[in-house]
Amino acid sequence: MGSNYLPSTESDQRKMLKRIGVESFRELLERSMPASLIKENLPDLPPALSEMEVSSLLTGLSRKNLNLGEVTSFLGGGVYDHFIPAVIDQLLLRSEFYTAYTPYQAEASQGTLQSIYEFQSLICELTGMEVANASMYDGATAAAEAALLACSQTGKKQVLVGSNVHPDYLQVMRTYFSGLEVELSEIAFQEGLVDFADFEDKISDKIAAVIIQSPNFFGLLEDISLFEPEVHRSGALLVQVFDPISLGILKTPGEYNVDIAVAEGQPLGLPLSYGGPYLGLMATKSSLVRRLPGRLSGATVDHRGRRGFVLTLQTREQHIRREKATSNICTNQALCALAAAIYLSLMGKEGIREVAELCLEKSRYAQEQICKLDGFMLKFSSPFFKEFVIETRLKAEVIVESLGKQGILPGVDLDRYFPGMDRCLMIAVTEKRTKEEIDTLVEVLSKL
Repeated sequence: MGSNYLPSTESDQRKMLKRIGVESFRELLERSMPASLIKENLPDLPPALSEMEVSSLLTGLSRKNLNLGEVTSFLGGGVYDHFIPAVIDQLLLRSEFYTAYTPYQAEASQGTLQSIYEFQSLICELTGMEVANASMYDGATAAAEAALLACSQTGKKQVLVGSNVHPDYLQVMRTYFSGLEVELSEIAFQEGLVDFADFEDKISDKIAAVIIQSPNFFGLLEDISLFEPEVHRSGALLVQVFDPISLGILKTPGEYNVDIAVAEGQPLGLPLSYGGPYLGLMATKSSLVRRLPGRLSGATVDHRGRRGFVLTLQTREQHIRREKATSNICTNQALCALAAAIYLSLMGKEGIREVAELCLEKSRYAQEQICKLDGFMLKFSSPFFKEFVIETRLKAEVIVESLGKQGILPGVDLDRYFPGMDRCLMIAVTEKRTKEEIDTLVEVLSKL
């Protein structure tokens, strides 16, 4: 459907403005914008460059980027440097996968539908939930969509969320809710964990959903079973934001009787890629299946008795009337979901458990060694999975800048998210980090 780019000439622009009924482009702007926002003159722009000059400039800029292979990364905060088996990229590079688009013509998209079906089945097995959809854009939008699903199911317009849920997720929720008259209230945290007393004060029969993250943003494990009875007694739905790798050793959302489970799927075979594209996971109880956002692939049998795949549910506003749609999610992250399905298939239950155990053991070793250093202490005492917060006498930004020059990304400066925590560094340790790399981190920190 592409066409050549044909710029409009000044003559073309005059004809268009005349047809609209205005004398100038500024007059057109004044009809739709406050005059105070209209700039008289454009900022000084550099002269145009040739294609060869642009190529040279962009190549130079790209060299400023660091590849993960060039550094040792202890970064976390929602995305993690996990090992990605080479076979994943090789399979994704097959043209029938990377050129396939959203299955609008479902009967002609059997391969895509089957891969989605397998992905959904694997997510259900991972989470212990009864049904999963064909993926969301990322973890943040999955969390927001879960809240909207709960509002739709309960008919209520208030959502309670732990203030130790990923701050970016909270911001996405606020953006989602701003035009929908949904009220977002945060539950305070104490010592890194959701304050149960504050939760009890705020829970009521007006709440549609309670959203708890475990492991939470600080990497700490929340006791979901503590909240579950009160949430369901109030008539609300319980939403858990989880780490997919952690389910190799931790109880699943299904075992906690969670209604909706959501997560960022990046740890399942996706690279960090400077921030995306990523993959939102969503799984629910079967009673909520008709309110799932996006689409759902299902298995069926044709008139000859042969197995086939269909879009069982496609409740998007592109398919049905807007007022009947469950969301305005436009597509599923099919290629990213396929990567996750391949990863889970390759790893299996034992592999996921082994990865989770390595994350747990290595992060614990790193924490113990760092806390032996003078001026470094553990910020929160609760059990953690693969991420922990260290409080130091130095500002975290100083540590990040200093170690960055030595090829080590030591973690996340929490002052970025929580003003006042400028001496707190959040460190993530995955199965990829070796003992030598951890020991090097500790040695470098000891010299600061």
